[in-house]
Amino acid sequence: MELKDKTCIITGSTSGIGRETALALAAEGARLVLPVRNTEKGESFKQEILEKTGNENIEIYPCRLDSFESIREFAGKFREKYSHLHLLINNAGIWEMKRKTSEDGIEMNFAVNHLAPFLLTNLLLDTMKKSSPARIVNVSSEAHRQAKMRFDDLEGEKKWSGFRSYAQSKLANILFTRKLSEMVSQNGVTVNSLHPGVVSTRLFDKMPGFLRGVFRLFMIPPAKGAQTSIYLATSPQVEKTSGEYFVKKKIKKPSAEATNKENADKLWEVSLRYTGLEKMKTS
Repeated sequence: MELKDKTCIITGSTSGIGRETALALAAEGARLVLPVRNTEKGESFKQEILEKTGNENIEIYPCRLDSFESIREFAGKFREKYSHLHLLINNAGIWEMKRKTSEDGIEMNFAVNHLAPFLLTNLLLDTMKKSSPARIVNVSSEAHRQAKMRFDDLEGEKKWSGFRSYAQSKLANILFTRKLSEMVSQNGVTVNSLHPGVVSTRLFDKMPGFLRGVFRLFMIPPAKGAQTSIYLATSPQVEKTSGEYFVKKKIKKPSAEATNKENADKLWEVSLRYTGLEKMKTS
């Protein structure tokens, strides 16, 4: 997709993979709208983008992904100012090892990694349909292969595991991608997910030291980790591709759990209830 003057949203843009993705898209002339938790950090990054790419079309908005109210406020402000959205990259992610809850009282990994992009995407979906061709890119993880959707204990209240919670949220990303892809197949919007690799980012900060040491053996720099996100955002080769899971810029079959249509349908309904959204139309 030719990005010059196209409007793009990237979550988690001030560090790691999101930062590298934002810099790459800005260099292509994209108009970036960046929802950030820390606006001071966001404004500093905006200046860096200008200095490195010469792109002045960067806007920073406050948005906390652990708050449905904050997500709704951001989406509302975006829709007030912009009539088009050509690219949405749901990049932000966390990995809480200890059980915490969001502002809405929901387990944090599930809230930020799945429910936040679910809500944000649905709030902006009509704008994207009007902007077609448009693309949605969801950053997932190979960790999804270790997970099942535990619908009887989605928030780990009965039995907690930091890894299981994270892996389940990444499985949810793929199920969401596949379900949404079906729903917008006639609207000129593609939806794909990806595994960026084991990337040296702050995602692993809350892990025990010995585990960080193990992961460090396989880590790649953020610039390399961002390549598949950039590919899915820009490449003409995936212009018509939707509902797929990518690793190293190639389609890879996800786990059997991730291709379970019953799981995808059930997760969608559960997510609508969590986020307070009305049932979405299929066209």
